[in-house]
Amino acid sequence: MNPYQLLPPVHEVLASSEAQELIDIWKVPEKLFKDWLQEEVDYERELIAEKKTSNDSLTRPQLTSQILERLTRRCRDFSPYNLRHVVNATGTVLHTNLGRARLSERAAAQVVKSATHYSNLEYDLESGRRGSRHSIIQDLLAKASGAEAAMVVNNNAAAVYFILRAFAEGAEVIVSRGELVEIGGSFRVSTIMEESGAKLVEVGTTNKTHPSDYEEALSDKTAMVMKVHTSNFKTVGFTEEVPVKELKEIVSSSSLEEAPIVYEDLGSGSLYPFKNKGIGDEPLVKQALKDGADLISFSGDKLLGGPQAGVIAGRKTLIDKLKKHPLARVLRVDKMTLAALEATLFDYVYRENELNDNPTVRDILKSREQIRETAQYTFNELQGSLRSVSLSVEEETSKVGGGTMPLEELPTCGIALTKEGMSANACERFFRKGDIPVICRVTEDRLFIDFRTLDEEDLLVVKNKILALDNVNGEG
Repeated sequence: MNPYQLLPPVHEVLASSEAQELIDIWKVPEKLFKDWLQEEVDYERELIAEKKTSNDSLTRPQLTSQILERLTRRCRDFSPYNLRHVVNATGTVLHTNLGRARLSERAAAQVVKSATHYSNLEYDLESGRRGSRHSIIQDLLAKASGAEAAMVVNNNAAAVYFILRAFAEGAEVIVSRGELVEIGGSFRVSTIMEESGAKLVEVGTTNKTHPSDYEEALSDKTAMVMKVHTSNFKTVGFTEEVPVKELKEIVSSSSLEEAPIVYEDLGSGSLYPFKNKGIGDEPLVKQALKDGADLISFSGDKLLGGPQAGVIAGRKTLIDKLKKHPLARVLRVDKMTLAALEATLFDYVYRENELNDNPTVRDILKSREQIRETAQYTFNELQGSLRSVSLSVEEETSKVGGGTMPLEELPTCGIALTKEGMSANACERFFRKGDIPVICRVTEDRLFIDFRTLDEEDLLVVKNKILALDNVNGEG
């Protein structure tokens, strides 16, 4: 028999009661189900062409049944969108792979309102004429940062590029060798500078840069002295760096006809004094400007706890020039980013006592005792009802993440899980599957669920996932 005759016609399978039942149960659009079905039939056709199939003894109904089995698995894992809600049970607060900062409920609500209604994005309600989207949050940005003026672009890498392109194209920018960091995703500060048209002048060494290094490098060709906060790594031991305050004094006291701009890329950009709580040593945004920086830039979706954005703040004359630059339109943010950032900043400026509503601030500040209480309660709820899954409440450490405070260990607590007949890696894969994936970590051949980054809604998902795992046989 010709093996190709075993292949079932797509239209016949699609019309079958089995296929229609799958579509109805799992709410899969029929057009998408048909695409999957065609892929499965094409796969079987390729196997026949490559003589890799052992289906010679099968009948068409049997092969159809196998295809429908595979389609059933696809239906079970179906999600209409690639960007999905996941539960972060890793304990890493600003997990770059999982979207970094979560928005507060107020910020999220403001995004929804702005996205589902018309808005005054570029409309001046006072005059009834065209307005500027820069005006939406410029006052809040200035108040939150302590700057004369501020603006926002689509991320901090864009902010760095924009500032260098606008003020130092074709001119020299002095940077310490110890601050030429590589940002996540293999983007290097030196590469961004090169792309901007600025000429990099390296001073000092990897571990030590002295005031005299900057003084000797200053010339009539110097447009900017740049300081980069090395958020994603630390040089320890025999080190020395020159703070912004001293850089400003060096530039101001030079004999140059026009003083170069002093610019600090703060990276994570903290508005909350975490170091006052004994967590890290991130510089405060306001302090950088008080120390004399003409311009600063920082991320919106790291320690700020807002949406992806790059905030630029500093002297009004410089910000005004940036707003008029052609790149301002290229790098501008959309209404949803502005809505989220405005709501986030409003809390910093006017609701300081309610900053625990900001998930980033809240989760970083959680004590081990607070986390243990929730983990223990969950353990007590589940332990008596499990047959093949063993749980224990364990102490561990978490990371801030997002290239922020790389040496900081946050004392945490969570549940360590083992399952009879399943490896820890198999359990981890199980937790990653399903309607809402739960992302955990494997430690010492156990699955560890870190409760630092779980809220009440997440806890329900985690508990259901543990109960489902308990009902799985073997490797699942």
